[in-house]
Amino acid sequence: MEIERAIGHISGIPLGAVFHRRLDVMRAQLHRTNQKGISWIADEDGAEVGDAIVLHGGYEDDEDHWTWVRYTGASPDKEKDEKTGKLLCSQSWAYRDNAALKRSYERGHPIRVIRGYEGDPRFSLPDDYRYDGLYKITAIRTAISKSPAPDGSELKICQFDLARLSDPLQEQTDVERHVAEMLEELDGLDELSGQQEAEKFPEVRTTQVQRFVRDAPAARRIKELYEGECQLCGLRLMGPDGKPYSEGAHIRPLGRPHNGPDVEPNILCLCPNCHVRLDIGAVVVADDWSIVVRAGLLGAPVLPRLLMKGQHRVHPDYVRYHRAWWEKNTGPASDS
Repeated sequence: MEIERAIGHISGIPLGAVFHRRLDVMRAQLHRTNQKGISWIADEDGAEVGDAIVLHGGYEDDEDHWTWVRYTGASPDKEKDEKTGKLLCSQSWAYRDNAALKRSYERGHPIRVIRGYEGDPRFSLPDDYRYDGLYKITAIRTAISKSPAPDGSELKICQFDLARLSDPLQEQTDVERHVAEMLEELDGLDELSGQQEAEKFPEVRTTQVQRFVRDAPAARRIKELYEGECQLCGLRLMGPDGKPYSEGAHIRPLGRPHNGPDVEPNILCLCPNCHVRLDIGAVVVADDWSIVVRAGLLGAPVLPRLLMKGQHRVHPDYVRYHRAWWEKNTGPASDS
C-alpha cells in the first residue's frame, strides 16, 4: 500500500523512526522535499498549509529545548549566502513556505518535527534523521535576527514557537500502532549497524492507570551496541540461554522533578547493580568521563572511565546534572 502524505501522523511511520538521509524522509512522506526546512500540503479548501519542519542546524536564531522549539522561517536561495547560509535580506511572510506555516498556526494544524544530525547534540543522532512527533505552533512574530545584513542593517525574520503536543495527542491509531509494533519486532531481528535510533521523552499514556511507556527499540540498540557490557564496571552478565542481560539507565532521571529526556545521549547500558549505583548517587561521572565513587561499593569495581563505543555520544549536560543533583542533596563524595 502506497503511503500518502497528510496533516499529522503518517500512517505506518512510528514515532522515533530513523532515516539515514533527507531523501529517505521524503520517500516516507514525512516531508515534501529533500532539501528545504518547511514542508507544506494542500488543505481541504486547497490552501497551502505547513505540515512538517526539519531541525538541522538551520539558522542561528533557532532554539531547540525538545518540549518547545523556536524556529526561523524560510527565504529564497537568492536571499541567502551560498557558503555561510546567512541571510542577505529580511524574510517575508508572503514567501510561500512562511505563509503556509503561518496558515497552519491560524488553523491549529499540528506540525511534524524531524530532527537531523546537525541539530542540537542533546537530542540529535550522529548521522541520521529522526521523526520526533507532532508539535503545535503556539506563537508567531516578526523578530530581529542576531546577525545584521551585510550592510549592517537589521534583518527581520519570521519566527515560530512550537510546543510538543501532550502524550495522549501523540498517540497513533490502532492500525499505526500495530504497524509500529511489527516494525519493532522486525527491527529486533536486524543486526546492529552503526546507525542508532534515539528515544523520546517518556510517554505518559492513560489507560486504567497512568504510567511511563519507554521507547524500547532505542534502549535495545544501545544494549546491543555494548553487547550487554556495563559502561560503569565492564561486567557482562550472561543468562542460561547464552544471551547477555543489561539495563538501559537514564543519567538525568525521567519524570518529576528531573524531567530528563528519554533520548540516546541520556541512556547508559548498565548491569543491574550499577543501575542502582547510578540511581542512588553512589557513583557519578566527571567531566573528563572518569567515574567517581561517592560511597563504599560492593560487587564489581568500577572502571576508571565511562566506557563509550561507536557513535553512542553521552552528552555532558546529563552527567553534570546527575552529579550536581547528588552533590546538592547528599554532599560531596565520602572517603570510604
